[in-house]
Amino acid sequence: MKIVYMTREYPPYVYGGAGVHVEYLVREMVRLASVEVKCFGDQKFKTHNLSVQGYPFCEDFFKDNSEKVKQSLMVLLTCMRFNATPVVADVVHCHTWYAAWAGILSKICYGTPLVITVHSLEPSRPWKREQLGRGYDMSLWIEKTALEMADIVIAVSTTSREEIISYFDIKPERIRVIPNGVDASQFKPVRARTALAKYGVNPQIPYVLFLGRITRQKGIIHFINAIRYLDPQIQAVLCAGAPDTPEIAKEIEASVAEIRKVRENVIWIHKMVTRQESIELYSHAAVFCCPSIYEPFGLINLEAMACETPVVASAVGGINEVVVPGETGELVPFESISSKNPEPARPEEFARSLAQAMNRLMADKGLRLKMGKQGRKRVRDNFAWDKVAFKLMEVYKEVVHR
Repeated sequence: MKIVYMTREYPPYVYGGAGVHVEYLVREMVRLASVEVKCFGDQKFKTHNLSVQGYPFCEDFFKDNSEKVKQSLMVLLTCMRFNATPVVADVVHCHTWYAAWAGILSKICYGTPLVITVHSLEPSRPWKREQLGRGYDMSLWIEKTALEMADIVIAVSTTSREEIISYFDIKPERIRVIPNGVDASQFKPVRARTALAKYGVNPQIPYVLFLGRITRQKGIIHFINAIRYLDPQIQAVLCAGAPDTPEIAKEIEASVAEIRKVRENVIWIHKMVTRQESIELYSHAAVFCCPSIYEPFGLINLEAMACETPVVASAVGGINEVVVPGETGELVPFESISSKNPEPARPEEFARSLAQAMNRLMADKGLRLKMGKQGRKRVRDNFAWDKVAFKLMEVYKEVVHR
């Protein structure tokens, strides 16, 4: 069987959970099938069972357009270039709306069965309009069209499956739930503290860790607001970069500056760290905090759990299917303003609740260690990449033999 993966992100250009997902999925699938990857970028290499071709953005075509519209049009052009030569495959599997247009064209032009994994849904992310402008309307249209055309849609959690059904004209029997995975042989507790020294984290002071992109979705502002309610002896490490927009970057800079006026030991790592650095930061954190306001799955929680770090997270979306409260961490109740506005209805109360949960765990080292062990066991038992690949191969066989 030959599978073509179409994706925006692929190494070395990975900045989010969807890119991590594709990277590890491809690593597993090459053991089971012939794999071709079409991605955004300048990648180009070929091995025995894997061919990777990157397609750089062609900015010259849109140099006179606004930045936000230009970004969306470059996505469409790149997806067309994915299909400039015939797509020869048993299955095309697309990841995120950025590559979905390519999947639509492949199905129409070449009759290739189409599978799409939903890593997030555009209607649930209204803040994307800040980043994309009217391009957000384009992303909504592309996602809806692609998902309703797909032969099979993969949801990464049962919560995401319910969301898909509520938003789109898709029969439930066309949706499969296959969660993300984590490589527990790579994400595991390590003794190395090179990253801590590099970024000024004091290994003698217990710390809580936030690690993620600067985007509304990840709830970074709520972590910053929670810091003021943490017990004074706790160190707060904010590892956050790749802001969605200049506006949110300035907002976070101002918020960190304000919190530093009333709190010591607030460390901000202004970049997306390497994978090895993230493993070191997870491994030595006393608690990992995931205050997301929208999260179909929450891969980052699995990474922390694999490194034996207990998790305090908002009880939203797929996080409820990853973190087991009282066993691998704590879930903080979350109520959004409305179905169209996922921001917390009572942000100050939410920030306090996050801090209270972190303070409880920080005060009980024995409980933290127990939760850490149980978290890693849960990852190894339920979220291995080889299991993900096996389930997907069954889906591919199903669409091929229809």
